[in-house]
Amino acid sequence: MTTPTILPAWQALAEHRREMEGQHLRHWFARDSGRFQRFSLELGDIVFDFSKNLITDKTLGLLLQLAEQCGLAARIGAMFAGEKINRTENRAVLHIALRNRSERPIWVNGQDVMPKVRQVLSKMRRFTEQVRGGQWRGFSGKPITDVVNLGIGGSDLGPRMVAQALTPYHNKDLKVHFVANVDESDLLETLKGLNQETTLFLVASKTFTTQETMANANSAREWLLTGAGGEQSAIAQHFVAISTNRGAVQGFGIDPENMFEFWDWVGGRYSLWSAVGLSIALAVGMDRFEELLEGAFEVDEHFRTAPFSRNIPVIMGLLGIWYRNFWDAASCAILPYDHYLRYFPDHLQQLDMESNGKRVDLEGKVVSYATGPIVWGQVGTNGQHSFFQLLHQGTHLVPCDFIVAAQSHHELGGHHAMLLANCLAQAEALMKGKSEDEVRTELAFLELPKDHLESLVAAKTFPGNRPSNLFLVKKLTPKTLGSLIAFYEHKVFVQGTIWNINSFDQMGVELGKQLAGEILPALQDGEIGQHDASTRALIEFCRRWRGK
Repeated sequence: MTTPTILPAWQALAEHRREMEGQHLRHWFARDSGRFQRFSLELGDIVFDFSKNLITDKTLGLLLQLAEQCGLAARIGAMFAGEKINRTENRAVLHIALRNRSERPIWVNGQDVMPKVRQVLSKMRRFTEQVRGGQWRGFSGKPITDVVNLGIGGSDLGPRMVAQALTPYHNKDLKVHFVANVDESDLLETLKGLNQETTLFLVASKTFTTQETMANANSAREWLLTGAGGEQSAIAQHFVAISTNRGAVQGFGIDPENMFEFWDWVGGRYSLWSAVGLSIALAVGMDRFEELLEGAFEVDEHFRTAPFSRNIPVIMGLLGIWYRNFWDAASCAILPYDHYLRYFPDHLQQLDMESNGKRVDLEGKVVSYATGPIVWGQVGTNGQHSFFQLLHQGTHLVPCDFIVAAQSHHELGGHHAMLLANCLAQAEALMKGKSEDEVRTELAFLELPKDHLESLVAAKTFPGNRPSNLFLVKKLTPKTLGSLIAFYEHKVFVQGTIWNINSFDQMGVELGKQLAGEILPALQDGEIGQHDASTRALIEFCRRWRGK
């Protein structure tokens, strides 16, 4: 594909952006009673409202033309066909195979991968039923009461987010914990109060060499052996692996029969759908885990078959392009109005920024246009008393995604109605703002000195015209959660396609790992080596203060 900036649709969008100056969302809504009907879509129990965006019918038409001119349809087809669209690593990109609930084969290198996918799902079901049913026993014969997932990045953020989001579906007799940070405080605080006799560890590392994960796994093994009187055979009863490195798994002491496989066409940030999601299945049961897969599959089919004008992930991606490249919006905010979704922004931060935080295109050329935005956010209503001031009256344009469920898992007084009211109100307030005349009317009864009045009017005026999407979910269930995650996965793919970058490698995480490997021996009283003056001085301070 050629550079997107030379495409006719891109150039037309740049001209159209200039035409948008001075226009305001509140006026569009006042003049157009059908705006919501035209700019909203439904899929299952989810409504996607994108009517509060800085778009007209012309905007959407030009964005759809851009998708066509960038060859988006062909790229979608290539992904679902198992082509090696991850060029730098020469790999297919097939997280969609992990949740394929149809009988349709999915091919990689001439082989249908679905039999192996189903085999791993069956193995996960047998294992989770044993653990949840109390048949899997620890070294002293007691059933498992606590599961600790040891992973980092995609082996932690996705499973942690989903397990937390589905808390109402948990088995109350089995607690699932997550440890990711190599900071020993993470592991030690998690192990407090746990019993070696009844704790099961899941070590999630494709290569079984991930530095942070293996450091935590080795320390967890020592903790277990302390309680097991040093009996090495206890390891096999308390550790399972999610990996592809059979030799390293066996060397650790884990029975290879308790190794759950996944494949190189599964990227880390897309791996929660694979055996990496074993912690989710243990928390909520395999039936619920498969409902999660079904929700994602429903979106996959929608993404694969729906016309772009009615395709939710395509619209999401195009809106992101509109703001990033034509409105210079450097960030976007994810605002779930659901306490159970408090890790959702964290997961999407990795999904988006690790995927599209790229400076070279598919041909290896440095791009001349902005790519992936900064993704951040927090649950509502907490954020309203924190950073919403900047969203409403700051100098940055920050497109927002609101997510809220119409039905709660609990009924406590008027709490949920209040939550819904706040979510809908914030989206409306960002769109409408409050004009200077409206403020003056509110303050008309006050007798204030003119200077004070003018400063107060200025402070209370909201410009509005701040764009947002809103996902209204009937209820947060495994299926609707699976759909929400898949919407964002495909949105990232759409944007990567238009920017002509590889959304499926992550070379940017390698340099820091390499340098850490060189610095570690220096911190342990080895040669400091060839580092810059700042790093050398900091190493020396660390050694001195650590008594090395």
